[in-house]
Amino acid sequence: MAGTDPIHQFVIYDLFPIHIGDEAAGTALNLSFTNSALFMVVTVAVLTGFMVLSASKASLVPSRFQLAGELLYTFVANMLRSSAGKEGMKFFPFVFSLFGFVLIANLLGMFPYFFTVTSHIIVTAALALLVISVVILYGFFRHGFKFLKLFVPAGVPAYVLPIVVPIEIISFLSRPISLSVRLFGNILAGHITLKVFSGFVVSLGALGALGWLGALLPLIMTVAISALELLVAVVQAYVFAVLTSMYLNDAVHPSH
Repeated sequence: MAGTDPIHQFVIYDLFPIHIGDEAAGTALNLSFTNSALFMVVTVAVLTGFMVLSASKASLVPSRFQLAGELLYTFVANMLRSSAGKEGMKFFPFVFSLFGFVLIANLLGMFPYFFTVTSHIIVTAALALLVISVVILYGFFRHGFKFLKLFVPAGVPAYVLPIVVPIEIISFLSRPISLSVRLFGNILAGHITLKVFSGFVVSLGALGALGWLGALLPLIMTVAISALELLVAVVQAYVFAVLTSMYLNDAVHPSH
């Protein structure tokens, strides 16, 4: 059942159960180490290992790891600079870490029997709330109450402000929702679709020679969707990072 169930791949289960308190009384605190936590650790380890390898033996003639690291560094730096300006470059470590985490988590999820942490709304929502919290805290820290100019677009007549300001506030508050749901929805839908078509291949293949002939089309679709999902994994990491850069621009330049 687990082999063909498209939802089974998203189940979170305990690897090392850790329960503190009285479970019978309903006051137990669950600190268990789950499969989701494991792949978050693996994601961070892979990203850290890649950056260490790319920077450990820097030379004028770059190695493959150094070249890949420099290309990734330049790509994120140019993206952030074009979205938030030179002043926004102070957030480079933050944006780079987010981009790397989401990218590697998405790519790891493409391996069979691996867990995709970005397919859970709780993970993407936590990342989105982190982004919006940084925007708000830095905005008030850097500009004080002038940060609220973000909700008052320049050049708007005063008599229109009672309508525009609430719309701007709602739009701002919806950012973490759209940021998290976009990533979660694309990864979840893609993996379910991929699992469904691959399940067709297995089910039809069990019917014998005629079944394998009928499984040819689902097999072709599975390969095509796998290629598409690899593209989506990269694009969604880019979209998350570029939107983060644009939101940080509002913290750096709230009156623009």
